[in-house]
Amino acid sequence: MFLTRGTSGKSGSSSVGLGHFSHTWTGRLFPTVAITCALFFVSNFAVAARVLPVRTGGTYSTIADAVSAARTDDTVLVTTGVHTAPNLTIDKSIALIGEEGAIVDAQSIGPMFTVTAANVTIRNLRLINVPTAFTAEHAAILLEGVEHAMIADNRIENCFFGVYAANSQACVIRDNVIEGRQARLTSAGNGIHLWYCRDITITGNVVTGHRDGIYMEFVRSSTVDSNVCRNNLRYGLHYMFSDSSRYADNHFASNGAGVAVMYTSNVLMQGNTFERSWGGASYGVLLKDIRDSRIIGNMFLSNSIGLHIEGSDRVYIARNLFKQNGWAIKLMANCLDNTITVNDFLDNSFSVATNSRQNHSTFDGNYWSDYAGIDLDRNGYGDLPFRPVSLFSLLVESHPPSLVLLRSALIGVLDLAERALPSLTPATLIDSNPSMRPNL
Repeated sequence: MFLTRGTSGKSGSSSVGLGHFSHTWTGRLFPTVAITCALFFVSNFAVAARVLPVRTGGTYSTIADAVSAARTDDTVLVTTGVHTAPNLTIDKSIALIGEEGAIVDAQSIGPMFTVTAANVTIRNLRLINVPTAFTAEHAAILLEGVEHAMIADNRIENCFFGVYAANSQACVIRDNVIEGRQARLTSAGNGIHLWYCRDITITGNVVTGHRDGIYMEFVRSSTVDSNVCRNNLRYGLHYMFSDSSRYADNHFASNGAGVAVMYTSNVLMQGNTFERSWGGASYGVLLKDIRDSRIIGNMFLSNSIGLHIEGSDRVYIARNLFKQNGWAIKLMANCLDNTITVNDFLDNSFSVATNSRQNHSTFDGNYWSDYAGIDLDRNGYGDLPFRPVSLFSLLVESHPPSLVLLRSALIGVLDLAERALPSLTPATLIDSNPSMRPNL
């Protein structure tokens, strides 16, 4: 129907038909399209993620062999059994995954995995035997200047540091069990240690037997939630210079001195349990030089000191339970503009202690189990203010050996003197609206 060359009614004139056009287009572009498609398929096959199994007698008999051969996005699969990997650097974006029963032993030679690449995953491994070192951060997993690392579902045993992150961001450390075995503070590292990091999520971990369960220094905008830290030699959690962070729903029990939050601002502490930290200088929580923070909905149970507050300003403390502590709260005179409201104080030896007759914080609407007032107008609050600082607590603060008199008849005499002469205790440290019933 179409002609490649025809007449237009004039001799010598010609036209190009569709057949010629189609042939020309196909001849010129087909090689280009073919080459492009070929390169596309070759490229995709070339970068397809691989699984590199590590097993005795296999292509990769050691983890180091598999990591060396791996490319970006590959998975190194550590098979069931015991593998050795002292001082191995992971400098590419890969996943290191263990089968059930996969064990990696550092053989007490040195650190285990040092991660220097972004987007590395280490999961489902049992990591053991990283030795103590006094001049280096020997860790089962060291994250060094990385981002988007995922450390999950591992069991770390008998390692100086469990997970150590330095100068890293946007990493997740979750659902690991980290067990230390050192009995002396000087030879123990921290379970999870963060230095100069931001946007780190630490969640669902169980940390025991280390110096500090979780240690954070110069860390910003990070979250610590739903962890269990118990039987650690010093602190369950230790914050230093770590602003704008949150820790919530954690359980801290039987640690040497509970939790310390120091030189920090804008911290939210919510829904945690602090219990059984006993000793001459032990507490559920120590606040030292912190600002503009909130402590909401926590439980302080059976600690020598529930909450120790020193040099801290504008801290909002609400809806917490203080039960069966030696001292529920120790509030030092160098604290300003703190609000302690709607908390419950039950069966503590001392409700509040201070080191001065001056008070610059506000107590309001708390429930005190030792309040003996009445509520004639039935508004739910006592008609008389409550003075939570007893005369005996002031005596103990200035003369600690007098604590041996705690259960003696002398305390009853001091209580009578206090009621007769309330000016003996700090006039400004009162709860003007003590609740008649528990708030929680």
